[in-house]
Amino acid sequence: MTAELVRGQNHPLPHTRLEIRVTAGAPVLACATLADAQGAVRGPEWIVHPGSPRLPGIEVSRQAAASLRYHVDLGALPEQTHLVHVLLALPEGGGGPDRFGATAAPFAAVTATDGTEIASFTLTGLDTESAVVALELYRRQGAWKVRAVGQGYAGGLAELLADQGLPQAASFAAAVQEAVARHLAGAVQAPLTGATGAQDAAVRGDAARADGRQPSAAPQPLPADPAAAPATATGTTPGTAAGAGGAAGAVNYTHPGRVTAAPPTPPPAAPPTPPGQPPRPVAGDATGWSMDERLYNQVWGMFEDLARTVAAYRSAMDFAESRMDQELDRVLSDPRNRVGGAGDAARAEARARHDRLAAQAREVLDRDLTQLVAESEVVEPALPPAYARWDSPVWHAYRVPMEIPMALRLGDVHLPERPDLRIPMLVRLPLERGLWIDSGRAGSDAALMTDEARLRRAAVDTAVALAARLLAVHPPGEFTVQVIDPAGSAAGPLAPLVASGALDRPPAAGAGGVAAVLARLTQRVDLVQMAVRGGAAESLPPDLDTAEQLLIVNDFPHGFDDRALTQLRYLADEGPAVGVHLLMVADREDASAYGPVLDPLWRSLLRITPVPDDHLADPWVGHAWTYEPPVVPPGGEVLRRVLDRVAEARRTGER
Repeated sequence: MTAELVRGQNHPLPHTRLEIRVTAGAPVLACATLADAQGAVRGPEWIVHPGSPRLPGIEVSRQAAASLRYHVDLGALPEQTHLVHVLLALPEGGGGPDRFGATAAPFAAVTATDGTEIASFTLTGLDTESAVVALELYRRQGAWKVRAVGQGYAGGLAELLADQGLPQAASFAAAVQEAVARHLAGAVQAPLTGATGAQDAAVRGDAARADGRQPSAAPQPLPADPAAAPATATGTTPGTAAGAGGAAGAVNYTHPGRVTAAPPTPPPAAPPTPPGQPPRPVAGDATGWSMDERLYNQVWGMFEDLARTVAAYRSAMDFAESRMDQELDRVLSDPRNRVGGAGDAARAEARARHDRLAAQAREVLDRDLTQLVAESEVVEPALPPAYARWDSPVWHAYRVPMEIPMALRLGDVHLPERPDLRIPMLVRLPLERGLWIDSGRAGSDAALMTDEARLRRAAVDTAVALAARLLAVHPPGEFTVQVIDPAGSAAGPLAPLVASGALDRPPAAGAGGVAAVLARLTQRVDLVQMAVRGGAAESLPPDLDTAEQLLIVNDFPHGFDDRALTQLRYLADEGPAVGVHLLMVADREDASAYGPVLDPLWRSLLRITPVPDDHLADPWVGHAWTYEPPVVPPGGEVLRRVLDRVAEARRTGER
């Protein structure tokens, strides 16, 4: 599966032999710089460019083109190479555009030699820049990765190379441009055969970039003899074309096949970044057809970046510890080193090397975490209600939506290396499994230190906050909440739902109320399942509520007999597929008398907690993530105001 990268995101490279394919809206020249472990480019001999297109392990094109390929063999690079910067620059003096903002955004794809795409990056947000660091390939703990950079330079290739520490960068950049000029007659760019042809060629590349693919057909080369080129209007440059009447106009990059739907809105441009600094984060700087989808993808990208960064740090620390242990073992294996100054010096040297490795690992971690914190500070205020915290200002301007969002925020997750960096925990809608809010004290140290009554109250408060958010992000009448509270012990926390009128009916109490609600929802699941399987959805009873249903069950298993338990398990297994979801507030110890009978029920539900708990594990890198439940600001005014608007919208819709 291809990884679609955003600025600052990295991805492991599973192969050493690679191709980097670049497509752009105008001819660009290809360069690459090699750097050592400190990121230093040692001199011109460490740069591959059109005038010197080959170095051990890497090769670039001799000419500027709108479609380029870099051939890379990471295993053949010089041993001192730890970093490869992939550079793009616009040719000077060829009549083409002088800034990337005047062309379609360049697109870079890293592929295996068989064409399998590994990662891709669309260089959005460029404006006055005429040279850019597109990607960097870097080696860490013996493994190579690719990082999306997108750092542009308005001063062109000279400024870029100077920023990388190359002496006499201006003269070297001029020599590169001169080498390109010698091959400019053979430059490849979009053909200027008329408006339609130029637009179609540009559209093929632009649409392919939007979908994360290579263009299906490469643009054709210009004739070597300028006199043989098709006539264009005076002053026409690459990126413009003459129409049928001879008037020049800008190329239209609108996909001709998308006449009924708008193409993806490009992510917002990043503000200018000082040379040598990491790119400034931008909210929505990810792929997607809408801002909500881009923000969703960006949040998950932040989650992946944090997971990878911490995994790399922990691996580096393990390596440092292992290396020190091995060195100390070697020292102690020699009897001469067990006593005296030589042994002490060897042990001190081993610990010093460990400390240097640990410091380097921490420095890299802090750099990556600082970038993620900056991105979080930009993204968090831009999140819509479905993704936002309850203390976000977006709730003050809340309006009942007309469409169901992609996902819902259940809380936050974080890792111990940076507890204040909290990533929103988003789950896709509709919910694919039920939720279980564990009100037991045995689950974590934080729960064990909390009074039992307060913990149960916090569990119901969490359930109410999640139910209110689900109601708030659905259009009026498309989501319904029902409550089972057999002993009435949750009357206080449930008051916002009851008082606002957001519930269809009061919470069910006693064994009779439990049986009635479960029978009604079980019948609904049966009827909808039969209608769907038989292809007869129109035959459902007219009084059947087809809205999504959320059943909050408090104080389980109080009030449940064997039949009710069977129905509850049935709803947990079959309900999500037909729009019936469980939100259980329960302590597993309270139901221990049922033994393993209820094990399938607990396994079918996503466990969350009313207090912070590190029980969430991702199978990707094996981290134990600490879950933070959603917190409503003191006083609950935001929650009540949102529920009042939801209830008012439902009443208005019913009238």
